[in-house]
Amino acid sequence: MKSFLLLGWLWLLAVVAIAQPSTVQVGNTTVTVTTLATQLDTPWELLWGPDNFLWLTERPGRISRINPTTGEVALLLTVPEVAEEGEGGLLGMALHPAFATSPYVYVVYTYLASGQIREKLVRYTYTGGTLNSPVSLIAEIPAARIHSGSRLLFLPDGNLLMSTGDAADQSTPQNTVSLNGKTLRLAPDGSVPADNPQPGQYQYTLGHRNPQGLALGPNGRIYSSEHGPDSNDEVNLIEAGRNYGWPTVKGFCDEPAEKAFCTDKNVKEPLFAWSPTLAVSGLAYYNHPAIPEWRNSLLLNSLKAGQLLQLPLQADGASLQSQPVLIFNRQFGRLRAICVAPDGRVFLGTSNRDGSGAGTANDDQILMLQNKAYVPTATTPGTLPLAVSVWPNPATSQVELHLAAPLPVAAQVTVHDALGRPVGHTMLPAGQAHAVLPLHHLRAGWYTVQVQSPQQKAVVRLTIQ
Repeated sequence: MKSFLLLGWLWLLAVVAIAQPSTVQVGNTTVTVTTLATQLDTPWELLWGPDNFLWLTERPGRISRINPTTGEVALLLTVPEVAEEGEGGLLGMALHPAFATSPYVYVVYTYLASGQIREKLVRYTYTGGTLNSPVSLIAEIPAARIHSGSRLLFLPDGNLLMSTGDAADQSTPQNTVSLNGKTLRLAPDGSVPADNPQPGQYQYTLGHRNPQGLALGPNGRIYSSEHGPDSNDEVNLIEAGRNYGWPTVKGFCDEPAEKAFCTDKNVKEPLFAWSPTLAVSGLAYYNHPAIPEWRNSLLLNSLKAGQLLQLPLQADGASLQSQPVLIFNRQFGRLRAICVAPDGRVFLGTSNRDGSGAGTANDDQILMLQNKAYVPTATTPGTLPLAVSVWPNPATSQVELHLAAPLPVAAQVTVHDALGRPVGHTMLPAGQAHAVLPLHHLRAGWYTVQVQSPQQKAVVRLTIQ
């Protein structure tokens, strides 16, 4: 029985006190919420680009860049083929990890083919401030007015994940031939990676209903948020080859029929499940000192409940450290898109014009959350530089991290890719001056290794061959 998950709305009523309409108190940190851009239409994806601009998709088909300082929205392209049918339209987007040399923008959207709703993944090339040369990588995926997903996420190994919904057909998630109800993994050129769980197939995981978010966390772990039916919205840890149960299993494997199916089908249970449902949506990993209370946490938006939630993770990212924490509740209506900038700011997109909300004249909006009192560690009074070296550099499968002297307190070690995204994470215990970092899950390129303690910090550039 799911009684321990049926938390109802009890814990949701523990709303964090709002100091004033434009701020929210998060522990000892005052987070200011301001509006960056307005009069948008159903923002779906929000990314921080290598150009230090926000990249945005809107469901009717628009792809834009937003100046994060002025809020100016510059339209790049309106995809002519997009069909905004029901919950469909222009959905997920991802930028190639090596954008400087491979300026590719990947988008997924629904369209009409012979009067039927379909979904496809398309790669554009960004040149001269425009998007051109579309290449269809996967097409003719069955879609519907509901449950068409879809999010995109590049992995540290350079491959691309794409989540798909069941397209309102419960027979598809357990059908290994169907691309619906899956997490798909493909190479940047659209080919099937040789090490996928099923040889020659895109399928990476199966058994999904309506996934709405994808995020990369510590140690290269992958997280997904997913709509349940009338119960059991889920946040999942995505693992290659695993089954996530739908439609036989809702949430945890805690009913007799579910237990047998879970044992037989290698089902991975969620990290957390909500009943009643919140309509969980955009998901991001936060690990910046600007808002220390959120470090090593997932941040999760919800549509129906209009909430922003913090999900604190254990150090290794394999499980939650505690119950979700409510950050704010219904102040801005439905929330979908979320993005964490390299400087610790968080950007949210409302979804009040998606047909299920009551939008205002300014909707939809991009909101910016920031700790205005934060001063980067390198210039904080009393903060000292930390002497750190890595060897070998360039490295291949692993690198040794050395401190000039042990620290009296624990330090956090984070590996960031060229776009500033965390792709590896560990803790250096107090009194220890040496650690070995595995690199086998990372592709060739340049990275940074950051070592952070309460009073000291160092950043070292690392090249992986």
